[in-house]
Amino acid sequence: MFQGETAITVDDKGRLAVPTAYRDLVARECGNRLVLTYNPFESGSLYLYPEKEWQRVRDAVNALPSTQKAHRALQLKLIGAATPVELDGNGRISIPASHRSAVGIEKKAVLLGMGDKFELWSEQAHHAQIRQTLSDDDLSAHMLELKL
Repeated sequence: MFQGETAITVDDKGRLAVPTAYRDLVARECGNRLVLTYNPFESGSLYLYPEKEWQRVRDAVNALPSTQKAHRALQLKLIGAATPVELDGNGRISIPASHRSAVGIEKKAVLLGMGDKFELWSEQAHHAQIRQTLSDDDLSAHMLELKL
């Protein structure tokens, strides 16, 4: 559904314009509604889910027994921090200051289309991720089967 990398500018009010290439898709498939939450696996980024996909993720995560520490941490970061956002008439969404501050998003960010969701990265964290390379020790059996 979503793919590609777009440099994004965040205005003084914490708003960013969804790239025009995605606006029709977001309007059609998501009713202009997305859900923003923390990326629990990597610092420096947020997840932006279409509402229907979010409901599936939310229900699966909430079904985990919260008595296990890792489950509880996942529930807090994903479910507890989830915020519905809606595109305004200019195709912008507002990112709460708490979310921007926690991941280091200031004026510049990078929006990545990751298939079923977007990832919104601070520019600095995205550059650090891109500079990392995979070594032979990082490769899983599944990765070795890929024909890239």
